[in-house]
Amino acid sequence: MSLDINKIRADFPILDIKVKGKSLVYLDNAATSQKPLRVINKITEYYEATNANIHRGAHYLANKATEEYENSRKAIAAHLNAKSEREINFVRGTTEAINLVAKTWGRKYVKAGDEIIISALEHHSNIVPWQMLCEEVGANLLVIPVNDKGEQLYEEYEKLLSEKTKLVSTSYISNSLGTINPVHDIIAAAHKVGAKVFIDAAQALPHMKVDVQELDCDFLGFSGHKVFGPTGIGILYGKEEILLDMPPFMGGGEMIKTVSFKGTTYNDLPYKFEAGTPHIEGGIVLGEAIHYINGIGLDAIYAYEEELLHYATNKLTEIDGLRVIGTAEKKASVLSFLVGDIHPYDLGVLLNEQGVAIRTGHHCCQPIMDQFGIEGTCRASFAFYNTMQEIDALTDAIRKAVKILR
Repeated sequence: MSLDINKIRADFPILDIKVKGKSLVYLDNAATSQKPLRVINKITEYYEATNANIHRGAHYLANKATEEYENSRKAIAAHLNAKSEREINFVRGTTEAINLVAKTWGRKYVKAGDEIIISALEHHSNIVPWQMLCEEVGANLLVIPVNDKGEQLYEEYEKLLSEKTKLVSTSYISNSLGTINPVHDIIAAAHKVGAKVFIDAAQALPHMKVDVQELDCDFLGFSGHKVFGPTGIGILYGKEEILLDMPPFMGGGEMIKTVSFKGTTYNDLPYKFEAGTPHIEGGIVLGEAIHYINGIGLDAIYAYEEELLHYATNKLTEIDGLRVIGTAEKKASVLSFLVGDIHPYDLGVLLNEQGVAIRTGHHCCQPIMDQFGIEGTCRASFAFYNTMQEIDALTDAIRKAVKILR
C-alpha cells in the first residue's frame, strides 16, 4: 500500500504556513508531531458539544464525555493489543509514566543492593527517575554501553543481568540517533533472571506497530503529542497483575472507592492511577489520533518513512564535511548530523531563515552526546507527511548556510 502524500498533507493545515516568506519544511517530528484536521476538529467538537466532568455524572454531557473518554481507552488498548483496557492508564506523557512506575512499583520492590539497568542511549526522562529511586533506596544503576554506530552492545547487556536485576528500562527507538533497539531480546533476557521491563515507546508509536503482548513487556509508555495527538496526555501500559499489586501514585478523587478518617480503599484499575479530574479532552482526542494513523496504515507509514530516511541519508552525506552521528544498522526516521566545526545552533538558525525547522542541541540525551565527545547535533526527524522535495530543500538550505558560516 502506497501513501497519497498530497491527500495526507492536506490533512495538516500548519504545513501550508510561510516562514520568512518561504514554505515551512517541518522536520522536527521527534520533538512533537503536527496535528491533522481530524484531531483539531475533535478538540473543538469536545468543547462545543461535550465538555463536562467524567464518571459519576447523571446528566447528558457527563455521560457523553465519559463514554467518549472510555471509548478512547478501548481504542488505545486495541491499538497496543493489550489484554484489557484495565491495563491502559492515562498520564501526562512518557515522563509521567516512567515516574509513576519508579515511585510505586520501584519503591515497593527495589531494595538496597538491587540493580536497575538502562542504556547509554536514553532520554533524560528514562535516566533521572531511576537515579532518584536508586539514591533513595540504595540500589545501583547499571548502563548498557553503546558502540560508535549508536547501537546497544547486547552481549554487554547480558553480562549485566543477574539475580540482583529488578528492572530493565530502555527506549524502543532512540530519540537522538534513531536507533531501533533489540527490545524483544532485551525483554526475553530480563525475564530469564526475573526482572521486569519498561519500554519507552515515545518514538516508536508514531512509526510502527507496537504489540505489548507480542513484546511481553511489563510496562510501556508513550506520549500523545508524538503520535499526532494533543500535548499533556499519554499512556502507561502495565500488565494487569502487576498494576493490581502496585500502590497508587497520587491520592485524591476518582482513585478511591471509599474514604473515611479511619482509612481509604482504592479504586479498581485503571482508575487507581488516575487521581483528580483528568485531561478529558486530551484522552478523547488521543483516541482520535490513533484512529487517524490506523486509517493510513502503520505498515505503509513505516515503509514510506524508511524511504525518506534512506533518501535523506544519501542526500546529506553528499555535503562536504557533513557527518552523521548514529549509523546503526536498524534506524527509524531520525538523522542527527554535524557539519565540520559549525555549531548546531548556528546552523539551525540559518535553516530557520530558509523556512526549514530542525532541532539542535543534546536532545535531552547528554550522556550519549558525551560519549561521542560533542555538545549536541542537528537533528532532522521525519513523519509520513514529509516529502523527498522537503529533504531536497533541507539539503539546499544546509549548503547555503554552510557557505555563510564558513
